[in-house]
Amino acid sequence: MSDGLPPLREVIALHNLAPKKSLGQNFLFDLNLTAKIARAAGAQGGGTFYEVGPGPGGLTRALLGEGADKVIAVERDVRCLPALEEIAAAYPGKLDVVSADALELDEASVLPPGVRIAANLPYNVGTAILIKWLTVEAWPPVWASLTLMFQKEVAQRITARAGSEHYGRLSVLAQWRCTAKTLFDVNPHAFVPPPSVTSSIVRLEPRHEPLAPCRLSDLEKITAASFGQRRKMLRQSLKPLGGEGLLEKAGIDPTARPEDLIIEQFAALARALS
Repeated sequence: MSDGLPPLREVIALHNLAPKKSLGQNFLFDLNLTAKIARAAGAQGGGTFYEVGPGPGGLTRALLGEGADKVIAVERDVRCLPALEEIAAAYPGKLDVVSADALELDEASVLPPGVRIAANLPYNVGTAILIKWLTVEAWPPVWASLTLMFQKEVAQRITARAGSEHYGRLSVLAQWRCTAKTLFDVNPHAFVPPPSVTSSIVRLEPRHEPLAPCRLSDLEKITAASFGQRRKMLRQSLKPLGGEGLLEKAGIDPTARPEDLIIEQFAALARALS
């Protein structure tokens, strides 16, 4: 990469940035891979990108190097800030670094409409951050797309279809509001330290309207009750919310199990609940 910056290994050694397990950190050193992720996020088309957990800045550099006009990077590990400031100096006016916890940050105050989100999310908070983005009240959201790295098992849950073993609450919530697909897998040896699992890059794009009408809060209650006891028939797991009466109102077989229902049927149950 012709940004005049030293290789990431040197940056990490210089700033003593040993990855912290407590922060779910696994640093990406493979510049071909970070460039591939940046292109998958659409950096070659310019625009503004939001990155959570940049660490020493491997993906940050790739986004800027591939053509992003602006990157807003949020990092809670203050040890990484000097390395990120060096990238900001190499790309004047193109990198804003925010020292904060992304889970607590009021993103509406820092993100412009149409921003694209690209991140190698820390494993220990990746699902929680995704749910934060999926459950904003205003929809369509401020972001135009999400290109994110998760553990492969989480990626399978996000993209799973009804009837599969990975289908669950996260599948319903993600696909109710977005289209979701896995782009490619990432070998553990691409990271330092190598995680014990394969990772996957997932792309989500917001639907203009959710897949079927219902209130988010009702859908969350229905899916929590349904998948909380996924081996039971719905007439049993939904008993606290109305049981067979609720299922009859939504036109759903009370002997069905949660993995049998498509997202539109969960939305029908949510409407019946309200």
